[in-house]
Amino acid sequence: MLTDKKIVLGVTGGIASYKACVLTSKLTQKGAHVRVIMTESATKFVTPLTFQALSRNPVYFDTFDEKDPQKIAHIDLADWADMIIIAPATANVISKLAIGIADDMLTTTLLATKAPVYIAPAMNVHMYEHPAIVKQMKQLENWGYHFIEPGAGHLACGWVGKGRLEEPETIIEVIEDHLTEKQILKGKKVLVSAGPTREIIDPVRFLSNRSSGKMGFALAKAAADFGANVTLITGPVHEHIHHPNIKRVDIISAEDMYNVIHKHYPTQDIVIKAAAVADYRPKIVHEEKMKKQSGELTLEMVRTQDILQSLGEKKKDQFLVGFAAETTNVIENGLKKLKAKNLNAIVVNDVSEQGAGFAGDTNKVTYINRDEHLENIPLATKQNVAKHILRRIKRDLEDEIT
Repeated sequence: MLTDKKIVLGVTGGIASYKACVLTSKLTQKGAHVRVIMTESATKFVTPLTFQALSRNPVYFDTFDEKDPQKIAHIDLADWADMIIIAPATANVISKLAIGIADDMLTTTLLATKAPVYIAPAMNVHMYEHPAIVKQMKQLENWGYHFIEPGAGHLACGWVGKGRLEEPETIIEVIEDHLTEKQILKGKKVLVSAGPTREIIDPVRFLSNRSSGKMGFALAKAAADFGANVTLITGPVHEHIHHPNIKRVDIISAEDMYNVIHKHYPTQDIVIKAAAVADYRPKIVHEEKMKKQSGELTLEMVRTQDILQSLGEKKKDQFLVGFAAETTNVIENGLKKLKAKNLNAIVVNDVSEQGAGFAGDTNKVTYINRDEHLENIPLATKQNVAKHILRRIKRDLEDEIT
C-alpha cells in the first residue's frame, strides 16, 4: 500500500522522537519516499543526520534554508506529499495547527498542504486529557485530520496512562488499513440529502426547522473519502465542503428537493436521505410582506410531497436509506418507517438525548436494516458516525448482491 508513496514525516520535540527513526526506516523499507521535517525542539532529541541517513533524503528544520533557489521549500513539500505523518505530535504542535499558527517549517508546510494528515500524539497523560488539548484534537478531527491514538503504559515522565506514542508498526498498519478502506465505495454513485428546507410565507418570513446539515455533510464527505462519486443536495445551511468527488446542489423548499432528488435518483447506487424536509407548507405564498394585524393569525397549511415514500415506490436497484429523528418510541417508529417506505435501511436517533440533537458536532444513532438487525453506534463525532453508517451500508449492499 505504501510503495512509491511520497510521505512527509513531521517529527516534533518529545522523548518519543527516537521512535520516529524506526518509523522512517520501516516506511522506507515499505518502498515509500520519505522526507523528514523536524521542529527545533526535535533536534534536541535526535540529530537531523540520523533521519537523513535513514530516509536517504535531506532533512528540513529551518523555514529559511531554501535548498533549491527555484522552489519555496515548504510549498514544494506541501505539494509533493501524498500524505503527511506527524509522529510524535506534541501538545504544542497540535494546538498550533488547530488555531492556524505557522511559525516554523513544519507548521507552515501543514497549513499549505492538501494531502491527508495523520497525527500520532505523544505526551503526558494529563496533558493528553487537558480540556484544551481535547478541544483542539476534536477541531482537527472535524476538519478531516486522522488521529492515531496513543497507547497506554509507563510514560517517560513516570506516570502510567494514555499518552505513549503508538509503535511504528501499528502506525503503519493503521495507515494501510485506512488506505484500503478509502476504496470501499470506489465507483459507486451516492446521493445524500442534507439540512432543512424553507417554506416561504412572504418575502421576509419562512417556516423551517433546526437541522444544521452537519450529519448529511459528514455522510457526503465520508462517502467521498471512501471513493464514491457524491451528489450532495442541501437546503440552506452554513456548512461548507470542498472535495473533488462531491457535487453540491443547493435548494430551498421541499418541492425543490423533491424535483432535484428525482432528477438524479435513477442513476444512483446508494441514496441517503438525511435532510429534515418540511411536512407542510403554507397554502398561500404572499408576494408582499404581511402586515401585523390585531388578533390572532391563522396560516392554512398543505401537505408537501413525501420524498422518501416516492423514492421507495420508484426504487429499482438503489440502496435506499432513510433517517428518523424521534423523541419517543425511537426504535418502534423507525421500524414502521422502514417498512412503510420500502427502505433498505433506516438510521434513527433520539434528538432529545444529550449530544444527539440538531446542530451539534456529535451524534448517537441506531442503524436498522431490512432484516430488522439493529446496530447501535455510540456517541461520537458526526464524522465518525457517518463512517460507521457507510461501512454498515457497504456490508448490507454486498449481502443483498450475494
